[in-house]
Amino acid sequence: MPTPRPHPDRRPVPLATILTVFAIALVLAAIWAWSRVLLLAFAAILLAIALRGGARVMHNRLGLPFRPGVLITAAGSAGLVALLFVYTGPAISKQFNQLLDSLPDAWKQVSDWMDNSSIGSFVEQQLGGEGGDQSQAAGGSLSSAFQYLRGTITTMFGTAANIVLLITMAIFLALDAGTYRDGFLRLVPMGYRDRARDIMDETGTALARWMGGQALDMLIVALLTGAGLWLLGVPLALVLGVIAGITNVIPVIGPFMSGVPAVLFAMTQGVDKAIYVTILFVVIQQIEGNILMPMIQKYAAHLPPVLTVIAIVAFGSIFGLSGIILATPLLLVAIILVQRIYVEDILGDRDGKRG
Repeated sequence: MPTPRPHPDRRPVPLATILTVFAIALVLAAIWAWSRVLLLAFAAILLAIALRGGARVMHNRLGLPFRPGVLITAAGSAGLVALLFVYTGPAISKQFNQLLDSLPDAWKQVSDWMDNSSIGSFVEQQLGGEGGDQSQAAGGSLSSAFQYLRGTITTMFGTAANIVLLITMAIFLALDAGTYRDGFLRLVPMGYRDRARDIMDETGTALARWMGGQALDMLIVALLTGAGLWLLGVPLALVLGVIAGITNVIPVIGPFMSGVPAVLFAMTQGVDKAIYVTILFVVIQQIEGNILMPMIQKYAAHLPPVLTVIAIVAFGSIFGLSGIILATPLLLVAIILVQRIYVEDILGDRDGKRG
């Protein structure tokens, strides 16, 4: 039998192509294996950008060099956080214990309100079963939820080492950003270094603008929430306002993370107060989403809402809470890289280049 000859159109795959594919696969595997470390490094970069932003303000206003400005910004931020814990920590602990002690009475008020209102009766009918049985089941669910909350708080204390590492990395990055930037550029082929430098500068500027816009948004939301809760007579209005401002950095999910504790605290004073607090959070989020953010996005980076939600779900499902927190800046970086490297450099489409 004659030996089959290779088809004339079939050429052997070049060794360089095989090695390139293997190298890309190896890099992707390394990124996946070190994803947690890379997320920590990315968070450190964001914090370093914030520290250099504070140092830049002092440099422009006072003529202070960047290195002392970075250290002063870091020390000032740490001092503010320490003062917040010193002055509000005992009050938070006291109010939280009162909250746990008053939950049975608060839930009884909710049950009585549901039994005596048409809306509550309708909800009970939709859920099925007698109100008393539902109250017991809901009470058990509520107890389980707070047990989970206590476990979550314990876990948060276990992340203290990562927080210290994050802050340390951020300070070193902010103190000597040029060295790390130039060191990364040395890994890029000579012919592409200028382009890589431009993309890195654009990415850093976009992240700085995004963080500035988010800081302003967080401040306004914290002030509106704290003032509203204070007017409603909710305990720890200032602290709950700060929590609302901090969690507002997380789109979609952040308002729920801050609204639930506020509603629980308000519930200790009655169901009506809890309803008023819920309305307050809804109104603030409408103001933030329809008025405040469009104004901020004229200066800061604009991100498509659908892609933002997809990024939150995707990164959250893979990396958990840290992925949710960093989803928006990661999406911003991904958009810039795709636009500059793939669309413009590979496809050659520069018509849609952003200003």
